[in-house]
Amino acid sequence: MLKPILLAAALFAFATAASAFDLLDSNGKSHKLSQYKGKWVLVNYWATWCPPCLMELPDLAALYKNKKNNLVVLGVAMDFQDPKEVLAFAKERAIPYPIILGDEQHIDSIIDQVGPVRGLPTTYLYNPQGKQVAYNVGMLSQDAVESYIKDKKKATAK
Repeated sequence: MLKPILLAAALFAFATAASAFDLLDSNGKSHKLSQYKGKWVLVNYWATWCPPCLMELPDLAALYKNKKNNLVVLGVAMDFQDPKEVLAFAKERAIPYPIILGDEQHIDSIIDQVGPVRGLPTTYLYNPQGKQVAYNVGMLSQDAVESYIKDKKKATAK
């Protein structure tokens, strides 16, 4: 009796660890986790009114622009009144990575696919095999993300 329970638990753990998403950005482009196989994927929940979110924007932009990282950055804008305000804000701040609008109509689906928001900012990181390997609540830095990826690459090379 114990074996089927353990097998079911193992399958559940595998299924949740191998989560996938399909998110539509503000330009109507689909971003599927499966299309980024072989790349690190960082999904960041943020809001225009959130001071730590605003402080980490330059680091996220730098991560996105640094092609050596083999990293994709997707921003999920949260808690806003008007999508036009978010898009104007992103343009004004020259945010280079795709913005997904986490409005009331779509946020539950996004959270179901990526993971819960435990505070802002909340960030999820997927490895090149598409497995969610880390999440962070609070501000991130470019150095912290690059160090994490470097450490994981070293560990898998051993």
